[in-house]
Amino acid sequence: MKDNFSGHAVAYAKYRPTYPEQLYAYLYSLLDEKKNAWDCATGNGQVAVELVKVFDEVWATDLSENQLKEAEKREHITYEVHTAEDTVPYKKHFDLITVAQAIHWFDFDRFYTNVNVALKDNGILAVIGYSLITTAGKLNEFLKHFYEEIIGKYWDAEREYLDNHYRTIPFPFREEVVPQFTMDVRWTQEQLLNYLNTWSAVKHYEKEKGENPLDLIKNDVKTHWGKQEKRLFEFPLFLRVGHKN
Repeated sequence: MKDNFSGHAVAYAKYRPTYPEQLYAYLYSLLDEKKNAWDCATGNGQVAVELVKVFDEVWATDLSENQLKEAEKREHITYEVHTAEDTVPYKKHFDLITVAQAIHWFDFDRFYTNVNVALKDNGILAVIGYSLITTAGKLNEFLKHFYEEIIGKYWDAEREYLDNHYRTIPFPFREEVVPQFTMDVRWTQEQLLNYLNTWSAVKHYEKEKGENPLDLIKNDVKTHWGKQEKRLFEFPLFLRVGHKN
């Protein structure tokens, strides 16, 4: 599994969007019990701190120690440096296993082996993701141009899984037909640019060229922002939920 985010863990924790409450409520409605959850590739613990509100214990793992240092510490959350592919120390233990915006980096076969070992017979795996942010008007065209043309070649190949809304990842589980969810945010120009600055392709561009590609679009963002201080953005949110076969 690649680690593209240890170098900017603080920004990642501060500027990444949060998932809607309706998504969690839906997942909980599928469960018989809510004793133990594993949030795999937890990053800054964004999902883990929500899960611990209803689960007795949450095991939150990530390959990045720097990311875990930024995670909010809560009672009954155990943070641990552990990759998705490392052998899990639990058998038929978890009611829910979550992976948010990360499974495209995994070795699928090795992770799914862990899922089948660690998940209870009546437990579920929930894979959550989102793709390119959108907004109204001309600004949306500039964001798409930035994404596809300016930094397009700097995305890792795995990004295609997100562009395809995780429909092309292998998913060898008995799958739920899930409802549609939306993830909307209202951001200032500064918040938008700081979010874009967490993109792995931005970091790859910066490393190769020695300059930040956001400098190429800052004026366009300002010009087409409009009069409002905060602007509405939408993330295409997608979810796959599976039961053990």
